Amino acid sequence: MIVPRGPDLLRMIQYTGKPLLLLALYDLFVVVAFQVMHWEWVSLPHIPLALYGSAIGIVVGFRNQSCYARWWEARTLWGTIVNNARSWGRQALTMRDSDGNNSAGLRAMQVSLIHHQAAFSYALRDHLRKLQPWEDLNRFLSPEDVAALRLERNIPLALQMRLGRLIQECRERGWLDAFAWQAMDNTLNDLADAQGGTERIKNTPMPKQYDYFPQLFVKIYCVLLPLALVDKMGWFTPLGSTMVGFIFLTLDRIGRDLEDPFDNTVYDVPLTSICRSIEINLRQMLGEKDLPEPASSVHGVLW
Repeated sequence: MIVPRGPDLLRMIQYTGKPLLLLALYDLFVVVAFQVMHWEWVSLPHIPLALYGSAIGIVVGFRNQSCYARWWEARTLWGTIVNNARSWGRQALTMRDSDGNNSAGLRAMQVSLIHHQAAFSYALRDHLRKLQPWEDLNRFLSPEDVAALRLERNIPLALQMRLGRLIQECRERGWLDAFAWQAMDNTLNDLADAQGGTERIKNTPMPKQYDYFPQLFVKIYCVLLPLALVDKMGWFTPLGSTMVGFIFLTLDRIGRDLEDPFDNTVYDVPLTSICRSIEINLRQMLGEKDLPEPASSVHGVLW
């Protein structure tokens, strides 16, 4: 995710990049053809440019709204994961022995429950970004657990199953009564719902019509734009046409960048930062002091 800063004109122009450069060169060619070579046929002043622009603006705006809705839903789902991770840590640390004390075995179980939760967050991040999670999992899980997970196709789901077995073990040992076990199981259900929502977004791309036709309409509009303006604007045609074309090209690019919020690009939901926050929160609950620093932006991008 690009961190908001002051306006950066150069970065804004580079965002559209090659299509904007090609449009500027095309606009320059049209004005030279009309003004120098006297190709009067390139001028098409009767094109209903305003009507075309309004229609294309509606189509592109609707597509962008749909894409942003996907991006925001993805962020909302990860907010749910953050909240439930904190709830899980609190529920795990409030477990007590039958005599009200904390035995060494109970403490080891609490650490395991919380470490598995932190591992789940990183595993889900890498699952969505199609990356290997082993480096992060090795920090929280035993070599035996990591080796077992290498045999799984859906590692976050396998970790949820492991968490379910752990709280069942806690209940059998008398560390959880029926109500406390039900509360932790409900937290796992909420995490499963959030994972399913993120996977739905990842595995259901925008319909190709949403991608192909807006791009086509914008390109046609940019081709017609200097032809409709050159008769009245003359040498100033590249200025007006390129500026208007820049707006439409940028709007088209914005929608495509927001389509997949888990594509491991600078426009992603900042999953690494969110997972780091979850790790800090959970380890803080355990009383650890040597905590990692929150993720910071790199060249204006928060990953």
